[in-house]
Amino acid sequence: MEEFDIVVLGGGSGSQVATAAADDGLEAAVLEPGPLGGACITRGCVPSKALLHRADVCEEIRRAERFGVDAEIRDLDFDAITDAVHDTVYEKADRQRESLEANENVTLYEAAGRFVDDQTIALGDGDGGEFHGDTDRIRGEVVVIAVGSRPVAPPIDGLEDVAYRTSDTALYLDEQPDDLVIVGGGYIAAELGYFFSAIGTDVSIVGRSETLVKREDDAVSDAVTESLAERCDVYTGFEASSVAERDGSIAVEIERSDGNGNEDGDEDENNDPSTLGADELLVATGRTPNTDDLGLENAGVETDEAGHVDVDEFLKTSAENVWALGDVIGDQPFKHVADYEARCVTVNVLEETQQTVDYEAMPHAIFTSPQVASVGRTESELVEADIHYDAATVGYDAAPMGLILDAKDAFVKVLAASDEDGDREGEILGCHIVGPQASTMIHEVVLAMQRCSGTVDDVADTVHVHPALNEAVLAAFDEVSDRPYSTAPDWRDVGE
Repeated sequence: MEEFDIVVLGGGSGSQVATAAADDGLEAAVLEPGPLGGACITRGCVPSKALLHRADVCEEIRRAERFGVDAEIRDLDFDAITDAVHDTVYEKADRQRESLEANENVTLYEAAGRFVDDQTIALGDGDGGEFHGDTDRIRGEVVVIAVGSRPVAPPIDGLEDVAYRTSDTALYLDEQPDDLVIVGGGYIAAELGYFFSAIGTDVSIVGRSETLVKREDDAVSDAVTESLAERCDVYTGFEASSVAERDGSIAVEIERSDGNGNEDGDEDENNDPSTLGADELLVATGRTPNTDDLGLENAGVETDEAGHVDVDEFLKTSAENVWALGDVIGDQPFKHVADYEARCVTVNVLEETQQTVDYEAMPHAIFTSPQVASVGRTESELVEADIHYDAATVGYDAAPMGLILDAKDAFVKVLAASDEDGDREGEILGCHIVGPQASTMIHEVVLAMQRCSGTVDDVADTVHVHPALNEAVLAAFDEVSDRPYSTAPDWRDVGE
């Protein structure tokens, strides 16, 4: 039986722990039955954002007339788009594999792993086949669980009998669908709904909540829902009750989430449709951690009811010398969060100094149109927690670049601490940006929250390039700042 200093289950962000250990002269093993890089590289973040970039290009061409440019989309080569994205991301996965294989202190197993005990791992083929626990085993002084997650199928009648898509399989379709029904109202549904609608597919989105991306600040959810409703048929407050193949297409029966739908006709008494038809069905109703076949009970690793691994503030599990990171712990299922967690685990495994994880100022983005980026608390979370706050929402039109880009519905929303009398205390509690370049603009706020004093003046007192779009951020933070003098731009009087 091969023995290693560190064994990492999963070839995504967790492999960074293995390579760091190898750089320190330790012997490491990585178990990954599929492409290297995790879901992000081949089935998630990167390919989806590459497709969304093409959607943005289409949107810019359609908007060109308002800037005095006569342009139109004459044709769209769907195969060329998906092939280029596929080839790029899988080349990256291949390069990561080559890099691991070239590291003399790292052994890469093209296999899945299952715990035999807290330090012994049986190897399997990873596609539902048998594990060979009696013969193929490795042992690690330290084990890191980083096997990620997979799309989950909701309990919809007939779903198992139709060929539906998930976020794993919707990125490389053989041909562009004429009609697409998306079941789900989260960020994956919103992003892919935007992509397919932008390239000309008729898209219907069915979401249980009254708005899409419900976990966002209410102002953000409203903005994304309204924007997608202009491009797609959006059915919020609905759920899919059954699906079936009919005459070469997929029929999706929907009903009100509160159970008040009409199952007898095409429309109910409120003119709500009950049947949607499409060439393709995309189910985007969440993900589940890949922990159900890890044999965690053999290692004494505890999980919650959803299968997420329980960890402490150091990302250590309930088992000695076993750690976990990424989607399997389910706190924030984003690639940049997993990379951050990998860095924390690396420190805690290789050094005596222990590093705790801090998600308080962890940003995220949604790459729809408009783009969305957020950090910190939402307004509803502050209300629910009975935290006193001051809020300001400033449109991009406060900055001249916002006017130049014609970003009419874009805004920056700032939430800052105050006392019960409404007096400002200055701490940044949250920031939510909707509009062009939001995912980039949020980072000065993240930097202020993570590395500076975390006050609104960290942003308001910073000199901003004129006329860069970040002046909209400056204008919003200026409104919740107590500084006596302001140089923040305000172009909102133009065009009144």
